[in-house]
Amino acid sequence: MSIVFCNTTPFIALASINRVDLLPKCFGNIHVVTEVIEECAVGGRVQVPDLYSLNWVIPIVSEPVVHTGILLELDKGEKHTIDMAKRSQAEWVIIDEKIGRNLAEYLGLRVTGTLGILLKAKQQGWIDSFLDAVSVMQQHGIRYHPDLVLKLARSVNE
Repeated sequence: MSIVFCNTTPFIALASINRVDLLPKCFGNIHVVTEVIEECAVGGRVQVPDLYSLNWVIPIVSEPVVHTGILLELDKGEKHTIDMAKRSQAEWVIIDEKIGRNLAEYLGLRVTGTLGILLKAKQQGWIDSFLDAVSVMQQHGIRYHPDLVLKLARSVNE
């Protein structure tokens, strides 16, 4: 069974379209550091379900961050997600923020994000439209580069 870690933003983005269920459909169980669980619980424009209540979420208590220098630019959730994913030799890290993605890749981790999950969901027939899902996310204040969205939409014939 593969180890997959997820940061805060993908939970928020998927909750904005009521499709947090796409995470376990794509990856099975998801490891989530307690910092991310706390960030999701704080709430905001989008209400994220209580991650402790989801049977596919595996809460992970973080240890002091090892790669402090290169992870300095990141927020607490990103920093601990990447650090614990590296320590756990995770197969995937689900993270949307560009700096976090770049640092995770630099540390040798395989990275995907919310858009990658939506692509897979579209290919599997779990959602009707990649572009419609992204559009609703954008209405909730979630931002993706327009050129990237169009490129990915074309890859699934939208």
